[in-house]
Amino acid sequence: MAEDQNQKDDNEMSEDEKLAAEWESAMSESGEATDEGSGGDDDWAAAMEEAGQGNSVKTAPMEEFEEAAPQTGNGPAPDLDVILDIPVTISMEVGNTQIPIRNLLQLNQGSVIELDRLAGEPLDVLVNGTLIAHGEVVMVNEKFGIRLTDVISPGERIKRLSK
Repeated sequence: MAEDQNQKDDNEMSEDEKLAAEWESAMSESGEATDEGSGGDDDWAAAMEEAGQGNSVKTAPMEEFEEAAPQTGNGPAPDLDVILDIPVTISMEVGNTQIPIRNLLQLNQGSVIELDRLAGEPLDVLVNGTLIAHGEVVMVNEKFGIRLTDVISPGERIKRLSK
């Protein structure tokens, strides 16, 4: 086919055709298969053999994990030691409210924001944004602290996490 291309007049061939013909002749001279050839996979395998990889390529080993039993109470209890040292963020919420951005931009030193909670009501204790307890403010060595007055049961905490 390269010879047929070379026999055409230069006036009849576009620049792309000329370039394609040059590449085709160069590929055939080097003995490599062209895109139209069916030996592409064989050539790849041969190249891999030459590189010393051939069929000796090994897949990375996968660790085998036991499939976790569904938590229906029938399976073994999960190992909590794995998660006990994970840090979490704990915060206390005095209350909250919603205000328009217009009012937010007008706030300055001395402004008062009315919250949705009555004075004397317990504060919410949140862990990563999830309510786990209620408490009251105390002073501990010249620092603020919180005394827990009501702790939500572990079952209820799990229900709130899954929502």
